[in-house]
Amino acid sequence: MSVRPTLTLVAAMARGNVIGIANTLPWHLPEDLKHFKAVTLGKPVIMGRKTFDSIGRALPGRLNIVITRQSEWQHEGVTVAHSLEEALALAANVDEVCVIGGAELYRQALPLADQLRLTHIELEVAGDATFPAWRDEEWQATSQPAQTAANGLVYRFVDYRRRA
Repeated sequence: MSVRPTLTLVAAMARGNVIGIANTLPWHLPEDLKHFKAVTLGKPVIMGRKTFDSIGRALPGRLNIVITRQSEWQHEGVTVAHSLEEALALAANVDEVCVIGGAELYRQALPLADQLRLTHIELEVAGDATFPAWRDEEWQATSQPAQTAANGLVYRFVDYRRRA
């Protein structure tokens, strides 16, 4: 019997849990992109089709699984799934699987998640996509000190592990 991989949700968010507007990130934070690469490299990444479209290509060094309702959709370098359950089955037999967005997929995956790897950005910005609310008492947080990016944005990386 195989052990279920650790399910990690990876996201960056501004105040109010804003993660995007018009299918783009409402900030530019190279430090977070570097962190994202370090966290996800070598692991399967599961994303919704709109998130894939915003990236525009398969992420190198990772099994890219794209969830879509479109039965005929396909793209070079990705494995297509039509549900979170199907995507998780496609990513079996690994230690960790990362869900990387968007908002709808985060909402579906949060109840199943073992960890959250979040970048909190001290920025007030309008958005049309948000990360779902979570109950603090269900998670143990480990935070790194706040840092200031070269462009002046203040951010911090926070890892959350679900309490037993």
